[in-house]
Amino acid sequence: MLGNAPIRQVAGDLPRRWMADDYFDLYVWYQEDGPIYGFQLAYDKGGHERAITWRFDGSITHSLVDTGEDKPTANRTPVLRPGGIPPWAEIQDQFEQRSIQLDPEIRELVLDILARGSATGA
Repeated sequence: MLGNAPIRQVAGDLPRRWMADDYFDLYVWYQEDGPIYGFQLAYDKGGHERAITWRFDGSITHSLVDTGEDKPTANRTPVLRPGGIPPWAEIQDQFEQRSIQLDPEIRELVLDILARGSATGA
């Protein structure tokens, strides 16, 4: 089940929350006056991790999460790369099951965006 995770706020960045479980990481950014600015839903964390990023202007991107070098001495900072078309229905099913305990505003927004993506197939 997705639940709140500790997150350090970054000076000069938008306020944010982080929710996580073994399959998803969900980051939600808020505008300074309170409404949701956007979110990033990373999925399949233990396998072939990818991420869907949505912003309030309607932009949606899908990315592969490149976790960096496999060498322990190398920089392992994850980088997002173009990711093709996401498996919308699979992500939507997993999110519906795992997000029951989330804030309803966040849950409904993410489910709406996933349903739109599933309907268009893009």
